[in-house]
Amino acid sequence: MRIGIFFGGTSREREISFAGGRTVFDNLDKGLFQPVPIFVDSLGQFILLDWQFIYKGTIRDFYPPVESQPPSLHQLQVYIESLGELGHEERFRAIAKVGREVKAQELPLLMDFAFLALHGPGGEDGAIQGLLEWLGIPYSGSGILPSAFGIDKIAQKNLLHALRRPTPAYRVITAQEWDSTNHGATLSYLVKELGLPLVLKSPRQGSSIGVSILKNDDLARFEAAMERSLFRKVVSRAEWQRLGEQDKLAWVQHLTDIREGIGLPVVLDDDTAPIYHPETLLFTLNERLETAEQVRLTNVDGETQVLVESFVAGREFSCIVVEDPNGLPLALPPTEIVKGSEVFDYRSKYLPGLARKVTPIDLPEAEIQRIREACEEMFRTFGFQVYARLDGFVVGNEVNGDEVKGEPSSPHHPVTSSQIFLNDPNTTSGMLPASFFFHQAAEIGLNPSQFLTYLIRTSLAARRRAGLRPVKLGQLLGQLDDAIASRQHEASERIRVAVIMGGYSSERHISVESGRNIYEKLSSSVKYAPVPVFLTGSAQEHKLYVLPINVMLKDNADDIREKIEHAEAGHSFHPILERIRREASSITSTYAGQPVAQPRRISFEELAQLADEVFIALHGRPGEDGALQQELEKYGLPYNGSGVASSSVTINKFETNKRLREAGLRVADHRMAPKLEWQADAEGFYRALETQFPYPFIAKPADDGCSSAVKKIKSRAELEAFCQLIFRSEEDLLEGPATVLSLGFKEEFPRKDAFLVETLIGRDGAAHFLEVTGGLLTSYDEQGQLQIEVFEASEALATGEVLSLEEKFLAGEGQNITPARYATDPTERQRISNEVKAVLRRVAEVLDIQGYARIDAFVRVRPEGEVEVLIIEVNSLPGMTPATCIFHQTAIAGYTPYQFVDKILEFGKKRQETLDKRHEKLSR
Repeated sequence: MRIGIFFGGTSREREISFAGGRTVFDNLDKGLFQPVPIFVDSLGQFILLDWQFIYKGTIRDFYPPVESQPPSLHQLQVYIESLGELGHEERFRAIAKVGREVKAQELPLLMDFAFLALHGPGGEDGAIQGLLEWLGIPYSGSGILPSAFGIDKIAQKNLLHALRRPTPAYRVITAQEWDSTNHGATLSYLVKELGLPLVLKSPRQGSSIGVSILKNDDLARFEAAMERSLFRKVVSRAEWQRLGEQDKLAWVQHLTDIREGIGLPVVLDDDTAPIYHPETLLFTLNERLETAEQVRLTNVDGETQVLVESFVAGREFSCIVVEDPNGLPLALPPTEIVKGSEVFDYRSKYLPGLARKVTPIDLPEAEIQRIREACEEMFRTFGFQVYARLDGFVVGNEVNGDEVKGEPSSPHHPVTSSQIFLNDPNTTSGMLPASFFFHQAAEIGLNPSQFLTYLIRTSLAARRRAGLRPVKLGQLLGQLDDAIASRQHEASERIRVAVIMGGYSSERHISVESGRNIYEKLSSSVKYAPVPVFLTGSAQEHKLYVLPINVMLKDNADDIREKIEHAEAGHSFHPILERIRREASSITSTYAGQPVAQPRRISFEELAQLADEVFIALHGRPGEDGALQQELEKYGLPYNGSGVASSSVTINKFETNKRLREAGLRVADHRMAPKLEWQADAEGFYRALETQFPYPFIAKPADDGCSSAVKKIKSRAELEAFCQLIFRSEEDLLEGPATVLSLGFKEEFPRKDAFLVETLIGRDGAAHFLEVTGGLLTSYDEQGQLQIEVFEASEALATGEVLSLEEKFLAGEGQNITPARYATDPTERQRISNEVKAVLRRVAEVLDIQGYARIDAFVRVRPEGEVEVLIIEVNSLPGMTPATCIFHQTAIAGYTPYQFVDKILEFGKKRQETLDKRHEKLSR
């Protein structure tokens, strides 16, 4: 069956939609379905996307293509709407670089079914559903009416109020009212009616967009929150003139961010001509604010109303409800969201580690059952179909008075020990690998591939029930049921691969993302049978645990470790899970659900019996230091990446730089800064560093992952703060130094006995200067000689002072351009690229890198054309998350992500065979 996957879209959540579409593309059961990627751009055009672009980190990395974009002084990446009003020919040329345009009437020729991974307006509001109904194409999820209802928060509140269902008290403020009334009087009215804190929401956006919480009776903050929900911004001349040139650029970039800012295009004051490009906005503000006291910016697609609610001081949860095979709603185990800030915003929702997700919510079985029943009732009340994600709060009796002004309870819904407030139902859930969507399905034993199969089958039945082409859909259902039944009886001898993920470094969450991605790539193949293994413990003792699917799909490494500790303490499953699994047995029995078990500790000897080879998905220590590789070699287990000796060098950035310098390669000036020296004489320690390294310079751990605690040190205060944090004796961060270094929420900072100091690499008069990251792959030729294939490097764009962990590895975060833009002329660009690749190959030879690796570097191109490559660091086990740019590079070389992983595993196996032959020879 041909499955058209619709992803991207026009909404502010298009990046999460793009990443979710990739998840669906990768996890569809290839024995049942043929995926057809339909990328919807932000102008609403349908594009049959070439497969290489599915694996880009963000939409802006490939579309609009570089050739379609105007010259940018600051080399900004933009969405296609920032190119202004494009003619048909310009649009055609942009699309032709990434795929081909598909007209609506052509869609039925390309697909049998549409899987909708679109979010927000244009995806969850009934618009695309109506088009597909018109075309006669069955699609996933809810139909037109429930979708239109599901996007409209005000309509939902009105219905809940009319039905006397518990919901926080609310008021609606229109933009017209806001512009014509006294803001202070409006705030006083809302505080009197609803109390504090207040929650302000954009009523027709995704659940994470345009949301603010006002804690205090603060007029300035209230005005800012209202403007944020309306997607408007007022900037004063005084505010603007306080900013330096770089700060102004950063301000504009943040303002035009579609997730946290107001986006583009915008109009200024009463102008009618929109501003499309962030640089045009920057120049216009510079000019306008020379004379004007202030300027108001309004997004042309902003909101016209703001929903203001009472704050619910309760425990927040999210629950996926699906239709069972009889068409009745079945609530999966609700997840509690434990967060560090009041708002479960876009970043908290989609970046691992920023919020804890506990499944099921830690409440007695009867209370969880009440949540499930409330969610199932809302599913029925709103007429949702197939599946939905329902968010809400559970609060105790004491908050029904002053803290939360909720609606009165009805005779049918008396307040018992707690009250349940449901809000923001979503007819399309986020579909990242560890989202609520897959996370809760795993608790009944369905892996992502099986869950998607079930949703496609259930959607077909729902569309047929609603009268869409009943004869044709009846035939499709029959064919799919037969295929599913025969699939269950298939058996094949697969190569068992233990995928080791987790660890205990600051990059453990990224390691889990990498491991899950490898697991999913292998599990959808016919060649491999992956076994998820979690590593924890310490440098002295590596503890290995085999993970069942429901534990592997927990939100992050800490959640997985917590489940392991829970099992080791002898705790059994929560009784609600047993109940839900019984209720879902008709689903899992048909769709090959796996038995849900507890994590099980194994030894390395047992690992060798469980697996034929190993894929190490760890980053930093342990994993990249050779210690784990040494253990695996004892049992003859083939593994990915470099060997013990090379790994023990590349994990040490100081030793790596030293060896490269001795080999004649360019690296930054560097030295180690030991804790003992700092403790003996802190002042002398600081002066010695300042003498050798003028500010600003780079400080980072010498033996950790590539993004862990890498900081640009600009002053003595920052140097002192860095030392206090990295040399601290306790686990918790020191608040003062953390503030000085502007550490983000939940940003981790390792403790070390020494750190590495490097000269900040700058332009130094080069005509062109950029940061790149280049991947490579090794293989054996027919004579058994090592061959190194170096890929086209990616240009990495940091939004801050250095590339963050999120920018390198997480979907929708990093901005990478592949291949790197060394020059505008194609011939000159390739000449420079070849020189860069030659240097990266030399690095691999010097360090004896094997398998695959990622090398980070700065490139200077001198006015006369001379190329200088300065190596930053080498990663022997680069991140393998769905968004990492090594997959962009391998795609240019013609490898799909699965083919790349397959080659890595094949190399490890051949290397082990070579070692075994040598040992056999020696033993003779």
